[in-house]
Amino acid sequence: MELKSRDFSDAKRVLKIRKLEVGLTGRPDAVHVLNEIDLDIRAGETHCLVGESGSGKSVTSLAAMGLLPKDALEIRGGLIDLQGFEITNATAAQMRELRARRIAMIFQEPMTALNPVLRVGEQIEEVLNMHTDLSQSEAKKRTIDIMEQVHLPDVERIYSAFPHQLSGGQRQRIMIAMALILDPDLLIADEPTTALDVTTQLQILKLIAEMQERQGTAVLFITHDMGVVAEIADTVSVMQKGRIVERAPIRDLLKNPQEDYTKKLLSAVPNLTPRSARDVSGKKDVVAVEDLNMTYGGGGLFRKSDEVKAARDVNFSIAPGRTLGIVGESGSGKSTVARCIMRLIDPTAGKITVAGHEIAKLTRRQLQPHRKHLQIVFQDPYRSLNPRWTVARSLCEGPINFGTSREEAMEKAAELMELVDLPRDALARYPHQFSGGQRQRIAIARAVAMKPDLLVADEAVSALDVSVQAQVLDLLDDIQEKFGVAMLFITHDLRVAAQICDEVLVMQRGQVVEHGPAGRVLSDPHHDYTRNLIEAAPGRHWDFANFRALESAPGHQGAIA
Repeated sequence: MELKSRDFSDAKRVLKIRKLEVGLTGRPDAVHVLNEIDLDIRAGETHCLVGESGSGKSVTSLAAMGLLPKDALEIRGGLIDLQGFEITNATAAQMRELRARRIAMIFQEPMTALNPVLRVGEQIEEVLNMHTDLSQSEAKKRTIDIMEQVHLPDVERIYSAFPHQLSGGQRQRIMIAMALILDPDLLIADEPTTALDVTTQLQILKLIAEMQERQGTAVLFITHDMGVVAEIADTVSVMQKGRIVERAPIRDLLKNPQEDYTKKLLSAVPNLTPRSARDVSGKKDVVAVEDLNMTYGGGGLFRKSDEVKAARDVNFSIAPGRTLGIVGESGSGKSTVARCIMRLIDPTAGKITVAGHEIAKLTRRQLQPHRKHLQIVFQDPYRSLNPRWTVARSLCEGPINFGTSREEAMEKAAELMELVDLPRDALARYPHQFSGGQRQRIAIARAVAMKPDLLVADEAVSALDVSVQAQVLDLLDDIQEKFGVAMLFITHDLRVAAQICDEVLVMQRGQVVEHGPAGRVLSDPHHDYTRNLIEAAPGRHWDFANFRALESAPGHQGAIA
């Protein structure tokens, strides 16, 4: 792999941050959120800011944008200079004029940044109406032009669409168009690809690089994914607990990291080398799926709608202690299959056998005694845990519903907390009092409390930073080893699938295009679609734990330039 090695010493400095301090509003004695942050970004440079959740990455970007929440955080000292304009002392009116014209930002979740009741074309035009004197026809022409530049299909249709009518990748392209329409000097991208599947992520990264090359924009890219960093970075700053602990060109950081914390981050990055498969010969399958089909649509009360075949003739089985990973792009049918197996939705056709019982056509009442055999862990534990319930109540609810006494359930809950490396006395706390990784551990404990035969993990680690992700994967591995539970693991990240799956099933547009042992599918894929997924995996050509390039990475094509 050829890492970037461009020299920006002679390029114009776009952003200068010196000794930036940010603290809690009204609490001068509290520990600072940011401590003496120094940062330089030059024209055409991509500077990646990396670190675990809570390290201060996003706070740094919000300070540069003048968007710190006024009742929560405030700048206590230091300098933020954007080409001679000092942001730290700017008024609200000055910052409104500055944003979009000279500095712009792409947020992680476009659905929270886009207005759901305005058409996306109108939202892009709003930037032009606020900062330019263009006529309505000129503004629309400029909007259509920038939408074409970000490679949106059928631009006229998308111009008139609402955000919910677009895919995640299309919404992110709208955000990029909105950010770049006035050719800003600095673009801040805060985790813009975290929730996207690998092929869409690759497209977005290439698009940012292409727009940067065309306009000479300086980019501050915030991410916890070192694979992405390896693809796009010129310079990297590593943050820990509000401080920058290491800064280096990408080549030096990956080949010769100096700080233990940086080495820890790199070592936690999953790679595409599959783990050894478990031997469970002679054991009866826990789950068997035969000719599963799921079709959405086909008609309504007032109008006929097109049918969407979300799953077509899906077949697989899982033995105790084994993990089957289902991978594919968004819309491939992965989560639909998982929800059919969990009977959260009713399959159109096919058989689902779990722990010896065929459950595909059972009514909700008939399903009740079988629910304990299968449990699910969702992507966002904060949405799946009741915020008004203590952890103890969440862990005890299932066992008590199936006849366990309250005292026995509480004792089991305490044991489960220890199993997932959380203290027993945390049972009295509420979900908001835990970090994202801790909440996911609680969600796993709640699932295991039912002693299931099958555990379904639906994108259970995709929202976590790499070090926490590695811890949760190890936890799932330990639980599987201890209890012999079968696991169905849904993910769009093939690097994660390689770390935990014994078998991999690849889905495209509702169909299974490849299925086999993880070692074979990920190292010698037979289908073009599987090869494309592997080629799109960020950092696939780098051995992060050993600080070296891989000589023969699957789908190797080099870094994004």
